[in-house]
Amino acid sequence: MPVTLIIFLLLVPGFVVIGVYLERKVSAFIQDRLGPMEVGKWGLLQLFADLLKLLQKEDIVPKAADRKLFLIAPIVIFASVFTGFAVVPLAPDLGGSGAAVGVFFLLTIVSVDVIGLLMAGWGSNNKFALYGAMRAVAQIISYEVPLGLSILCVVMLSQTLDLQVISFQQGIYSGETVYLFGMRRFGIDVTAVGGFLSWNIIRNPFLIIAYVVFFIASLAECNRAPFDLPEGESELVAGFHTEYSGMRWALFMLSEYGMMLLVSLLGAILFLGSWNTPFPNIGPLRLADWTSGEPGTWFGYLSGAFWLFGKAILGILIQMWARWTLPRLRVDQLMYLGWKVLTPVGLVLFFVSGVWRLLGI
Repeated sequence: MPVTLIIFLLLVPGFVVIGVYLERKVSAFIQDRLGPMEVGKWGLLQLFADLLKLLQKEDIVPKAADRKLFLIAPIVIFASVFTGFAVVPLAPDLGGSGAAVGVFFLLTIVSVDVIGLLMAGWGSNNKFALYGAMRAVAQIISYEVPLGLSILCVVMLSQTLDLQVISFQQGIYSGETVYLFGMRRFGIDVTAVGGFLSWNIIRNPFLIIAYVVFFIASLAECNRAPFDLPEGESELVAGFHTEYSGMRWALFMLSEYGMMLLVSLLGAILFLGSWNTPFPNIGPLRLADWTSGEPGTWFGYLSGAFWLFGKAILGILIQMWARWTLPRLRVDQLMYLGWKVLTPVGLVLFFVSGVWRLLGI
């Protein structure tokens, strides 16, 4: 849909501006300092000053680098991340491309950034960049397994790969009977109640653990601390983008924050009710009706986008909190957590989801 394309073309760069400033302030608060304060009121113009500096920097290509790979890599990474937004529903009747296999498409296209990372590391002809790229590839491929298993739990229970359908199932506009705990035999009909009682993590409580697995794996997918080994400044001098400068380096930053937003939106859609309001219709107030606009109306678009991005920003704040709180893992600890902890937990949850679905019929 052209409308959603325009929205995300403006939203992703805008989020980077807000996200970088927010992260600086969050890290300053955690470390009991002020953060940017000099450029503009409360340092609000600091990022614009940094962008002006990046625009003026020379785009240097190392003499020994593979020029084509070096120049194309940032574009491949950014394009793969940005394309993932194509299937993200923003509100009722505003559902991006409307692909019936949205979950599968998103997981597939985002995996392409691994190729870009390897191109950047190999094309730089720098040992630190190559080490960083190899770490990134090993890490992302490893953590895609538990990430995919946690998402499959929701897909199995929802019986669809369409993100918009999954969104409708978690609110008062589902058009079908919704049971608390997802079970017809033992659950309570919450079709008209909506709110947080219709969210997947409430209807299917074990999905809380699946969401934890999803969140940890998404941190590794974004190369965020404590999984920032590919960019380990103390070891690899910034890793796979060591040799980059100017706007090509800015594309790496844009991709990282774009990926943070994308996985946070996906987590909100799959587990936290998507664009549906958190307020249930309990008692005479009927808050779900007041805080969710009807599909196809302007209030429906605005309220849906507000709740979806509110949930996503909460997830992003937790990502930032983790970065400035937890120390970086060693490589062996990273692989142990992915293959021997999260993957077995994901397989157990996948089995439980199947049993849960059978009991709910």
